[in-house]
Amino acid sequence: MLFFIILILTFASGYFLPWWVVAIAAFLPALFIGKTPAKSFFAGFSAVFIVWAAMALFKSIPNDNMLAKRVATLMHLPNWILLLVITALIGGLVGGMSALSGVLVRKAFAKSK
Repeated sequence: MLFFIILILTFASGYFLPWWVVAIAAFLPALFIGKTPAKSFFAGFSAVFIVWAAMALFKSIPNDNMLAKRVATLMHLPNWILLLVITALIGGLVGGMSALSGVLVRKAFAKSK
């Protein structure tokens, strides 16, 4: 359930809002419905990883990956697919750490009561 909520929020915010809104989109659902830290991290990581990879492909395929190839060359990467994986990995880490933070904040306040 947490995975799908983060997936939908990330996809919906990806077109209109800055990239860092992904952190908020993963933090808030994990704050309210996250069960364990490990499950929340993997839900946030995998949801944001999938969305960022899909959005990068949607924006790169129409121009025949021309910009992605040039940026990969600029970063001394062998091909544009590796650039796509690195991009999705960075987004996944942001989403995973944010979801982990959300569930840990809830646990911290639950123990203090």
